[in-house]
Amino acid sequence: MSVPTPTKASKTPPDCYVVIGNPIAHSKSPTIHARFATETAQDIDYQHLLAPLGGFEVAVQTFIKQGGKGANVTVPFKLLAYALATSLTARAQAAGAVNTLAFNNGEILGDNTDGVGLVADIVSNANVTIAGKRILLLGAGGAARGALLPLLQAKPFQLVLANRTVSKAQELAQQFAQKFPDEQHIVACGFEDIHDQFDLIINATSASLQAEVPPIAHTAFGAQTFAYDMMYGQQSTVFMQFASAHGASVRDGLGMLVEQAAESFFLWRAVRPQTSGVYAALRAQLST
Repeated sequence: MSVPTPTKASKTPPDCYVVIGNPIAHSKSPTIHARFATETAQDIDYQHLLAPLGGFEVAVQTFIKQGGKGANVTVPFKLLAYALATSLTARAQAAGAVNTLAFNNGEILGDNTDGVGLVADIVSNANVTIAGKRILLLGAGGAARGALLPLLQAKPFQLVLANRTVSKAQELAQQFAQKFPDEQHIVACGFEDIHDQFDLIINATSASLQAEVPPIAHTAFGAQTFAYDMMYGQQSTVFMQFASAHGASVRDGLGMLVEQAAESFFLWRAVRPQTSGVYAALRAQLST
């Protein structure tokens, strides 16, 4: 009697995730999440997904039908992701935009991890205290909106929201106060109204992309100031150079990129990855 040869059990395919945008080939998200997966022993496949400018929803629904488990969303689709989600986290509601989607049994959960990534980088990586401090947040666009709730949940003494168009800052402050009445009051003003020194200044404008500095007085900076630019690159941004020239300690937004990715990974996998190794690897790549 012959003994049947045992067959090797087929390997379960990895869970699939993507980062969706247009353009998208430049995104570092696949590199970041691949390293997270290796370090946490999670079997995932994470790729770029280029969606047509008029085809975001179709691209997402097709990915879901193919078995996709989740997605990061970048420009220009964060508002469309917000609209597509069937449920939203509190921080996504506050941001009015979504950068992370999780798919489960027909439901689409929308989250925004940008702000919590910012706070994690400032508090955990830069060892800068937010609680009880005076914060100046520059800009009133999507980046600032995404940062507001996590920043206020860190319990600063005061948060001043400054923007070139004052009415836009005032409108954002009012919207936030109505949606989240339990959080601290935000003071809104124009750039020209900033004179006193702050403990923490965060540049959430796109000025650094044009090698410009938001037009605030240099007196806002000092030896006790920590200045943070959400942008990053091979060299210090002009905002960081300006802040440093007036005594401030500075940091760019590379750590925010890594930390917001880690928060997405935790949402999907219920495992929180270490971020220091990924940050060091990306910083080294920028330096070469």
